[in-house]
Amino acid sequence: MTYVHEVPQHLQTRTPTGPPSVAPPAGDPSASPRRGAPGTGPSALAAELRVALMLSVRRIRAERTEDALPDSQYSVLAVLERMEPTTPGALAEAEHVQPPSMTRTIAALVEAGVVDRRPHPEDRRQVLVETTRAGRELLLATRRRRDQWLTKRLAQLSPHERSVLAEAASILRRVVTP
Repeated sequence: MTYVHEVPQHLQTRTPTGPPSVAPPAGDPSASPRRGAPGTGPSALAAELRVALMLSVRRIRAERTEDALPDSQYSVLAVLERMEPTTPGALAEAEHVQPPSMTRTIAALVEAGVVDRRPHPEDRRQVLVETTRAGRELLLATRRRRDQWLTKRLAQLSPHERSVLAEAASILRRVVTP
């Protein structure tokens, strides 16, 4: 993976409204016909989308409530809300982490008052975890704050640009859905 700051200056191009981008090698089929515009070939588009999506996610995550959890704990809380009640093992699998890491995260969430643990009704060796009312309120407040920020930003775009983004959102869902 190559980042713009790792690319020699003579291989970088400037887009009219954005940061430098890496110029594709001569003869690259993903190169854009217009100088400075992102390429539409799969490789060039993948690089452009990866950067744009990562920057977008980072910026949206910055919109937090005052009593915000660390990103990793918030992520677990959000996934738990969709799966609840569930076991720590199932939650670890969903978050692609090892069970001991999930156990520590759940303990922190319990201590924060946003998750409860209770005995599993069929297997005494297991516990079930679920969000508390405070956890659901935190999720709702954070989502509301993030949506408000994004709504303000989208309102600055033209109707055509918003239409393009609506279509892109639909396409992106198809791209990431297995």
